[in-house]
Amino acid sequence: MTLDPVHFDGIARLAKRIDHGTDERDRRAFAETVWESFLDPLVQDGRTILEPIDERARRVVDREAVALRQREFPTEHGLDAGTINPTAFKNGLVIDIAQAAMSATPSDLDLHRSRTTVMTVHSNDETMTVDETWGKFDDGYSRSRAVKIPPLPRFAEGVVHALALYLAESTHARDHATAVTDLLVLDGPLYPRGLLRWADQHPDLTDFLLDDPRPTTVLENYVRLVEDFAERGVPLVGFVKNPTTRVLTRTLKSKRDANLSVPWSNDSGLFTRLLERGDYVDDVDGERWDRETSTLSYTNWFRSRGGVDRPLSIDGDAYGVERHLEHAAYEVTFFVIYDPRDDLLYRVEAPYAFTRDPDTRERMTMQLLQDVAVAHGPPTIIGKADELARIASPEKASLRETLEERFDATQDRTYDDHRWDEQPY
Repeated sequence: MTLDPVHFDGIARLAKRIDHGTDERDRRAFAETVWESFLDPLVQDGRTILEPIDERARRVVDREAVALRQREFPTEHGLDAGTINPTAFKNGLVIDIAQAAMSATPSDLDLHRSRTTVMTVHSNDETMTVDETWGKFDDGYSRSRAVKIPPLPRFAEGVVHALALYLAESTHARDHATAVTDLLVLDGPLYPRGLLRWADQHPDLTDFLLDDPRPTTVLENYVRLVEDFAERGVPLVGFVKNPTTRVLTRTLKSKRDANLSVPWSNDSGLFTRLLERGDYVDDVDGERWDRETSTLSYTNWFRSRGGVDRPLSIDGDAYGVERHLEHAAYEVTFFVIYDPRDDLLYRVEAPYAFTRDPDTRERMTMQLLQDVAVAHGPPTIIGKADELARIASPEKASLRETLEERFDATQDRTYDDHRWDEQPY
Protein backbone atom coordinates (compact mmCIF):
# COMPACT_ATOMS: atom_id res chain seq x y z
CA MET A 1 0.00 0.00 0.00
CA THR A 2 1.42 3.41 -0.98
CA LEU A 3 1.67 6.31 1.44
CA ASP A 4 -1.43 8.50 1.24
CA PRO A 5 -0.59 12.12 0.23
CA VAL A 6 -2.04 13.56 3.42
CA HIS A 7 0.12 11.23 5.49
CA PHE A 8 3.16 12.04 3.36
CA ASP A 9 2.62 15.77 3.97
CA GLY A 10 2.14 15.15 7.68
CA ILE A 11 5.46 13.34 7.89
CA ALA A 12 7.22 15.96 5.77
CA ARG A 13 5.99 18.74 8.07
CA LEU A 14 7.98 17.15 10.90
CA ALA A 15 11.09 18.54 9.24
CA LYS A 16 9.94 22.03 10.18
CA ARG A 17 10.38 21.09 13.83
CA ILE A 18 14.09 20.47 13.34
CA ASP A 19 16.66 23.23 13.43
CA HIS A 20 19.57 21.63 11.60
CA GLY A 21 22.05 24.04 13.16
CA THR A 22 24.86 25.59 11.19
CA ASP A 23 23.92 26.44 7.60
CA GLU A 24 25.80 25.08 4.60
CA ARG A 25 27.87 28.23 4.08
CA ASP A 26 29.20 28.00 7.63
CA ARG A 27 29.98 24.30 7.21
CA ARG A 28 31.98 25.02 4.09
CA ALA A 29 33.84 27.76 5.93
CA PHE A 30 34.56 25.42 8.84
CA ALA A 31 35.88 22.78 6.43
CA GLU A 32 38.33 25.39 5.13
CA THR A 33 39.42 26.13 8.69
CA VAL A 34 40.06 22.43 9.34
CA TRP A 35 42.06 22.17 6.11
CA GLU A 36 44.22 25.18 6.85
CA SER A 37 44.73 24.71 10.59
CA PHE A 38 44.58 21.03 11.53
CA LEU A 39 45.82 18.71 8.78
CA ASP A 40 49.49 19.60 8.47
CA PRO A 41 49.83 17.53 10.60
CA LEU A 42 46.84 16.29 12.63
CA VAL A 43 48.06 15.57 16.16
CA GLN A 44 46.33 13.82 19.05
CA ASP A 45 47.87 13.52 22.52
CA GLY A 46 51.27 14.44 21.12
CA ARG A 47 51.15 11.74 18.42
CA THR A 48 50.93 12.52 14.70
CA ILE A 49 48.07 10.51 13.24
CA LEU A 50 47.73 12.20 9.85
CA GLU A 51 50.22 14.18 7.79
CA PRO A 52 50.75 15.06 4.13
CA ILE A 53 53.43 13.14 2.26
CA ASP A 54 54.20 16.17 0.13
CA GLU A 55 52.59 19.60 0.28
CA ARG A 56 48.98 19.80 1.42
CA ALA A 57 47.00 20.53 -1.72
CA ARG A 58 43.64 20.26 -3.43
CA ARG A 59 43.81 19.77 -7.16
CA VAL A 60 41.45 19.50 -10.11
CA VAL A 61 41.76 17.76 -13.45
CA ASP A 62 39.56 18.09 -16.50
CA ARG A 63 37.51 14.91 -16.68
CA GLU A 64 37.70 14.44 -20.44
CA ALA A 65 41.38 15.30 -20.65
CA VAL A 66 42.38 12.77 -17.98
CA ALA A 67 40.19 10.12 -19.57
CA LEU A 68 42.00 10.51 -22.90
CA ARG A 69 45.58 10.70 -21.62
CA GLN A 70 48.03 7.87 -22.14
CA ARG A 71 47.71 5.17 -19.50
CA GLU A 72 50.37 5.16 -16.79
CA PHE A 73 50.21 1.37 -16.41
CA PRO A 74 49.84 -0.74 -19.57
CA THR A 75 48.12 -3.60 -17.73
CA GLU A 76 45.91 -3.61 -14.66
CA HIS A 77 44.59 -6.33 -12.37
CA GLY A 78 41.67 -6.22 -9.94
CA LEU A 79 40.80 -8.39 -6.95
CA ASP A 80 37.53 -8.92 -5.13
CA ALA A 81 35.75 -11.48 -2.94
CA GLY A 82 32.04 -12.17 -2.58
CA THR A 83 30.16 -14.06 0.15
CA ILE A 84 26.77 -15.64 0.75
CA ASN A 85 26.62 -13.64 4.03
CA PRO A 86 26.48 -15.27 7.49
CA THR A 87 23.86 -17.99 7.77
CA ALA A 88 22.70 -19.50 11.08
CA PHE A 89 21.28 -23.03 11.35
CA LYS A 90 19.08 -24.53 14.04
CA ASN A 91 21.83 -26.95 15.09
CA GLY A 92 23.90 -23.96 16.26
CA LEU A 93 26.22 -23.63 13.27
CA VAL A 94 26.91 -20.18 11.83
CA ILE A 95 28.51 -20.32 8.39
CA ASP A 96 29.69 -17.99 5.67
CA ILE A 97 31.24 -18.83 2.31
CA ALA A 98 33.49 -16.51 0.32
CA GLN A 99 35.04 -16.81 -3.09
CA ALA A 100 37.79 -14.55 -4.44
CA ALA A 101 38.66 -13.85 -8.06
CA MET A 102 41.18 -11.74 -9.97
CA SER A 103 40.48 -9.81 -13.15
CA ALA A 104 42.94 -8.60 -15.76
CA THR A 105 43.09 -6.01 -18.52
CA PRO A 106 43.88 -7.25 -21.14
CA SER A 107 41.82 -10.33 -20.27
CA ASP A 108 43.46 -13.53 -19.03
CA LEU A 109 40.90 -16.34 -19.26
CA ASP A 110 42.89 -18.83 -17.15
CA LEU A 111 43.28 -16.23 -14.43
CA HIS A 112 39.59 -15.34 -14.59
CA ARG A 113 38.67 -19.01 -14.20
CA SER A 114 40.60 -19.44 -10.95
CA ARG A 115 38.83 -19.09 -7.60
CA THR A 116 39.78 -19.33 -3.93
CA THR A 117 36.84 -20.47 -1.80
CA VAL A 118 36.72 -20.37 2.01
CA MET A 119 33.95 -21.60 4.33
CA THR A 120 34.12 -20.39 7.92
CA VAL A 121 32.17 -22.29 10.59
CA HIS A 122 31.27 -21.25 14.15
CA SER A 123 29.61 -23.40 16.79
CA ASN A 124 29.36 -23.22 20.56
CA ASP A 125 29.56 -27.03 20.55
CA GLU A 126 33.24 -27.67 21.20
CA THR A 127 32.95 -31.25 19.91
CA MET A 128 32.39 -29.92 16.37
CA THR A 129 35.41 -30.62 14.15
CA VAL A 130 36.51 -29.32 10.75
CA ASP A 131 39.08 -30.65 8.29
CA GLU A 132 40.99 -27.41 7.59
CA THR A 133 43.34 -28.66 4.87
CA TRP A 134 43.34 -26.97 1.47
CA GLY A 135 41.79 -28.89 -1.42
CA LYS A 136 41.67 -28.34 -5.19
CA PHE A 137 38.79 -28.41 -7.66
CA ASP A 138 37.99 -27.38 -11.24
CA ASP A 139 40.95 -29.31 -12.67
CA GLY A 140 43.32 -27.59 -10.29
CA TYR A 141 42.39 -24.03 -11.30
CA SER A 142 40.76 -23.37 -7.93
CA ARG A 143 41.20 -24.37 -4.31
CA SER A 144 39.10 -24.34 -1.17
CA ARG A 145 39.28 -24.63 2.59
CA ALA A 146 36.96 -24.86 5.59
CA VAL A 147 37.96 -23.04 8.78
CA LYS A 148 36.62 -23.53 12.30
CA ILE A 149 36.06 -20.46 14.47
CA PRO A 150 36.40 -21.04 18.23
CA PRO A 151 33.32 -20.40 20.41
CA LEU A 152 32.73 -16.68 20.88
CA PRO A 153 30.36 -14.97 23.32
CA ARG A 154 29.37 -12.35 20.72
CA PHE A 155 29.96 -11.27 17.14
CA ALA A 156 29.88 -14.81 15.71
CA GLU A 157 28.24 -13.68 12.47
CA GLY A 158 30.64 -10.78 12.01
CA VAL A 159 33.66 -13.00 12.65
CA VAL A 160 32.69 -15.76 10.24
CA HIS A 161 31.94 -13.16 7.57
CA ALA A 162 35.18 -11.20 7.97
CA LEU A 163 37.44 -14.23 8.16
CA ALA A 164 35.89 -15.90 5.12
CA LEU A 165 36.08 -12.72 3.08
CA TYR A 166 39.62 -11.69 3.97
CA LEU A 167 41.14 -15.17 4.01
CA ALA A 168 39.80 -15.88 0.51
CA GLU A 169 40.88 -12.48 -0.81
CA SER A 170 44.38 -12.45 0.68
CA THR A 171 45.11 -16.07 -0.25
CA HIS A 172 43.99 -15.52 -3.83
CA ALA A 173 46.07 -12.36 -4.08
CA ARG A 174 49.22 -14.11 -2.89
CA ASP A 175 48.63 -17.16 -5.09
CA HIS A 176 48.35 -14.99 -8.21
CA ALA A 177 50.70 -12.16 -7.30
CA THR A 178 53.17 -13.04 -10.05
CA ALA A 179 50.44 -12.56 -12.68
CA VAL A 180 50.44 -8.84 -11.83
CA THR A 181 53.18 -6.98 -13.66
CA ASP A 182 52.06 -3.33 -13.52
CA LEU A 183 49.30 -2.50 -10.99
CA LEU A 184 46.93 -4.38 -8.69
CA VAL A 185 43.71 -2.72 -7.51
CA LEU A 186 41.98 -4.29 -4.52
CA ASP A 187 38.24 -3.76 -4.26
CA GLY A 188 38.29 -2.29 -0.78
CA PRO A 189 40.93 -1.17 1.71
CA LEU A 190 44.60 -2.09 1.61
CA TYR A 191 44.42 -4.11 4.85
CA PRO A 192 41.57 -6.20 6.37
CA ARG A 193 39.77 -3.28 7.96
CA GLY A 194 36.94 -5.47 9.24
CA LEU A 195 39.38 -7.48 11.35
CA LEU A 196 41.44 -4.53 12.53
CA ARG A 197 38.30 -2.70 13.61
CA TRP A 198 37.63 -5.43 16.19
CA ALA A 199 40.46 -4.39 18.45
CA ASP A 200 39.89 -0.70 17.76
CA GLN A 201 36.17 -0.72 18.61
CA HIS A 202 35.33 -4.06 20.28
CA PRO A 203 37.66 -4.94 23.17
CA ASP A 204 35.79 -8.26 23.56
CA LEU A 205 37.50 -9.49 20.40
CA THR A 206 41.00 -8.20 21.11
CA ASP A 207 42.13 -11.48 22.69
CA PHE A 208 40.76 -13.46 19.77
CA LEU A 209 42.67 -11.29 17.31
CA LEU A 210 45.87 -11.57 19.32
CA ASP A 211 45.75 -15.23 20.35
CA ASP A 212 44.00 -17.15 17.59
CA PRO A 213 46.16 -18.06 14.58
CA ARG A 214 43.37 -17.62 12.04
CA PRO A 215 42.96 -13.83 11.99
CA THR A 216 46.71 -13.44 12.51
CA THR A 217 47.30 -15.56 9.40
CA VAL A 218 44.93 -13.34 7.44
CA LEU A 219 46.73 -10.17 8.52
CA GLU A 220 50.07 -11.81 7.77
CA ASN A 221 48.87 -12.57 4.23
CA TYR A 222 48.37 -8.85 3.59
CA VAL A 223 51.73 -7.99 5.13
CA ARG A 224 53.47 -10.56 2.92
CA LEU A 225 51.52 -9.27 -0.08
CA VAL A 226 52.89 -5.77 0.48
CA GLU A 227 56.40 -7.18 0.86
CA ASP A 228 56.15 -9.22 -2.32
CA PHE A 229 54.92 -6.30 -4.40
CA ALA A 230 57.46 -3.92 -2.87
CA GLU A 231 60.33 -6.28 -3.61
CA ARG A 232 59.17 -6.67 -7.22
CA GLY A 233 58.50 -2.93 -7.60
CA VAL A 234 54.87 -3.52 -8.66
CA PRO A 235 52.44 -1.06 -7.00
CA LEU A 236 49.17 -2.07 -5.40
CA VAL A 237 46.31 0.09 -4.20
CA GLY A 238 43.02 -0.39 -2.40
CA PHE A 239 40.01 1.43 -3.88
CA VAL A 240 37.41 2.14 -1.18
CA LYS A 241 34.04 2.87 -2.75
CA ASN A 242 32.24 3.79 0.47
CA PRO A 243 34.81 5.32 2.82
CA THR A 244 33.49 5.67 6.37
CA THR A 245 36.68 6.42 8.31
CA ARG A 246 36.30 8.71 11.31
CA VAL A 247 39.91 9.41 12.22
CA LEU A 248 39.69 13.12 11.40
CA THR A 249 36.23 13.76 12.80
CA ARG A 250 36.86 11.80 16.01
CA THR A 251 40.18 13.58 16.58
CA LEU A 252 38.69 17.00 15.95
CA LYS A 253 35.83 16.29 18.35
CA SER A 254 38.37 15.26 21.01
CA LYS A 255 40.11 18.65 20.85
CA ARG A 256 38.10 20.20 23.64
CA ASP A 257 40.55 23.07 24.04
CA ALA A 258 39.82 24.15 20.44
CA ASN A 259 36.07 24.27 21.16
CA LEU A 260 35.19 22.66 17.82
CA SER A 261 31.67 21.69 16.79
CA VAL A 262 32.19 19.06 14.09
CA PRO A 263 29.04 18.65 11.95
CA TRP A 264 30.08 15.60 9.88
CA SER A 265 29.45 12.00 10.88
CA ASN A 266 32.62 10.77 9.14
CA ASP A 267 35.64 12.01 7.24
CA SER A 268 33.94 11.73 3.86
CA GLY A 269 31.57 14.57 4.72
CA LEU A 270 34.53 16.83 5.48
CA PHE A 271 36.47 15.92 2.34
CA THR A 272 33.37 16.29 0.17
CA ARG A 273 32.89 19.87 1.37
CA LEU A 274 36.58 20.57 0.74
CA LEU A 275 36.60 19.17 -2.80
CA GLU A 276 33.18 20.13 -4.12
CA ARG A 277 33.54 23.06 -6.52
CA GLY A 278 30.85 25.51 -7.53
CA ASP A 279 29.15 28.68 -6.37
CA TYR A 280 25.90 30.00 -4.96
CA VAL A 281 23.48 31.32 -7.59
CA ASP A 282 20.03 32.89 -7.44
CA ASP A 283 17.03 31.29 -9.08
CA VAL A 284 13.23 31.43 -8.72
CA ASP A 285 13.33 29.42 -5.48
CA GLY A 286 16.06 31.55 -3.95
CA GLU A 287 19.75 30.93 -3.53
CA ARG A 288 21.12 27.48 -4.38
CA TRP A 289 24.48 25.80 -4.78
CA ASP A 290 25.50 25.20 -8.40
CA ARG A 291 28.04 22.38 -8.60
CA GLU A 292 30.83 22.31 -11.19
CA THR A 293 30.75 18.90 -12.93
CA SER A 294 33.36 19.08 -15.70
CA THR A 295 36.30 18.18 -13.46
CA LEU A 296 37.43 15.64 -10.89
CA SER A 297 38.93 17.05 -7.72
CA TYR A 298 41.35 15.30 -5.40
CA THR A 299 43.74 15.80 -2.51
CA ASN A 300 47.41 15.14 -1.99
CA TRP A 301 48.44 11.84 -0.38
CA PHE A 302 48.39 11.56 3.43
CA ARG A 303 50.11 9.15 5.81
CA SER A 304 47.51 7.72 8.20
CA ARG A 305 48.38 6.37 11.67
CA GLY A 306 45.07 6.65 13.50
CA GLY A 307 42.19 4.27 14.20
CA VAL A 308 42.45 0.95 12.37
CA ASP A 309 45.50 2.22 10.45
CA ARG A 310 47.56 2.39 13.65
CA PRO A 311 48.60 -1.31 13.91
CA LEU A 312 50.45 -1.14 10.56
CA SER A 313 51.93 2.28 11.23
CA ILE A 314 55.56 3.00 12.03
CA ASP A 315 54.88 2.71 15.76
CA GLY A 316 52.24 -0.05 15.59
CA ASP A 317 52.80 -3.68 16.55
CA ALA A 318 50.93 -5.30 13.59
CA TYR A 319 49.37 -7.59 16.23
CA GLY A 320 52.57 -9.57 16.43
CA VAL A 321 52.97 -10.21 12.69
CA GLU A 322 56.64 -10.04 11.77
CA ARG A 323 57.50 -7.32 9.25
CA HIS A 324 60.56 -7.89 7.09
CA LEU A 325 60.80 -4.36 5.66
CA GLU A 326 61.24 -1.15 7.62
CA HIS A 327 57.98 -0.45 9.45
CA ALA A 328 57.33 2.76 7.53
CA ALA A 329 56.93 0.78 4.29
CA TYR A 330 53.63 -0.74 5.53
CA GLU A 331 51.96 2.48 6.61
CA VAL A 332 48.60 3.25 5.06
CA THR A 333 48.71 6.29 2.82
CA PHE A 334 45.71 7.64 0.96
CA PHE A 335 44.24 10.35 -1.19
CA VAL A 336 40.59 11.03 -1.95
CA ILE A 337 38.84 11.65 -5.26
CA TYR A 338 35.59 13.58 -5.55
CA ASP A 339 33.36 12.90 -8.56
CA PRO A 340 30.80 15.71 -8.84
CA ARG A 341 28.70 13.85 -11.42
CA ASP A 342 27.26 11.68 -8.65
CA ASP A 343 28.38 13.72 -5.63
CA LEU A 344 30.50 10.75 -4.49
CA LEU A 345 33.84 10.49 -2.74
CA TYR A 346 36.35 7.64 -3.14
CA ARG A 347 39.41 6.83 -1.05
CA VAL A 348 42.51 5.30 -2.64
CA GLU A 349 44.97 3.57 -0.28
CA ALA A 350 48.52 2.36 -0.90
CA PRO A 351 51.48 1.36 1.28
CA TYR A 352 54.10 4.02 1.91
CA ALA A 353 56.60 1.66 0.25
CA PHE A 354 55.24 3.03 -3.06
CA THR A 355 53.92 6.49 -2.29
CA ARG A 356 57.20 7.71 -0.82
CA ASP A 357 58.49 7.88 -4.41
CA PRO A 358 57.11 11.04 -6.10
CA ASP A 359 57.07 9.53 -9.59
CA THR A 360 55.23 6.36 -8.53
CA ARG A 361 52.84 8.41 -6.44
CA GLU A 362 51.98 10.65 -9.40
CA ARG A 363 51.55 7.71 -11.77
CA MET A 364 49.14 5.95 -9.39
CA THR A 365 47.21 9.19 -8.88
CA MET A 366 46.78 9.79 -12.60
CA GLN A 367 45.88 6.15 -13.26
CA LEU A 368 43.10 6.11 -10.67
CA LEU A 369 41.77 9.49 -11.79
CA GLN A 370 41.66 8.19 -15.36
CA ASP A 371 39.91 5.01 -14.23
CA VAL A 372 37.21 6.98 -12.40
CA ALA A 373 36.76 9.42 -15.29
CA VAL A 374 36.35 6.62 -17.83
CA ALA A 375 34.15 4.35 -15.69
CA HIS A 376 31.99 7.16 -14.27
CA GLY A 377 32.61 5.54 -10.91
CA PRO A 378 34.90 2.85 -9.48
CA PRO A 379 37.54 1.50 -11.88
CA THR A 380 36.27 -0.96 -14.46
CA ILE A 381 38.92 -3.49 -13.38
CA ILE A 382 37.36 -3.94 -9.93
CA GLY A 383 33.87 -4.02 -11.43
CA LYS A 384 35.16 -6.88 -13.53
CA ALA A 385 36.57 -8.62 -10.44
CA ASP A 386 33.28 -8.08 -8.63
CA GLU A 387 31.39 -9.83 -11.44
CA LEU A 388 33.75 -12.79 -11.27
CA ALA A 389 33.61 -13.12 -7.47
CA ARG A 390 29.95 -12.29 -6.86
CA ILE A 391 27.65 -15.04 -5.63
CA ALA A 392 24.23 -14.16 -7.05
CA SER A 393 21.06 -14.34 -4.94
CA PRO A 394 19.69 -17.54 -6.56
CA GLU A 395 23.08 -19.21 -6.03
CA LYS A 396 23.12 -18.10 -2.40
CA ALA A 397 19.70 -19.64 -1.87
CA SER A 398 20.78 -22.90 -3.55
CA LEU A 399 23.96 -23.08 -1.47
CA ARG A 400 21.98 -22.59 1.74
CA GLU A 401 19.57 -25.34 0.74
CA THR A 402 22.51 -27.65 0.03
CA LEU A 403 23.98 -26.86 3.44
CA GLU A 404 20.65 -27.66 5.09
CA GLU A 405 20.76 -31.11 3.46
CA ARG A 406 24.39 -31.74 4.39
CA PHE A 407 23.93 -30.71 8.02
CA ASP A 408 20.45 -32.23 8.35
CA ALA A 409 19.43 -28.94 9.92
CA THR A 410 17.18 -26.17 8.69
CA GLN A 411 18.17 -22.57 8.47
CA ASP A 412 17.33 -20.49 11.53
CA ARG A 413 14.85 -18.10 9.93
CA THR A 414 12.96 -15.17 11.43
CA TYR A 415 9.59 -13.67 10.64
CA ASP A 416 11.24 -10.90 8.65
CA ASP A 417 12.91 -13.52 6.40
CA HIS A 418 9.47 -14.99 5.74
CA ARG A 419 7.80 -11.61 5.32
CA TRP A 420 10.28 -10.24 2.82
CA ASP A 421 11.22 -13.61 1.34
CA GLU A 422 14.87 -12.85 2.02
CA GLN A 423 17.69 -14.91 3.40
CA PRO A 424 19.22 -13.77 6.70
CA TYR A 425 22.27 -11.56 6.59
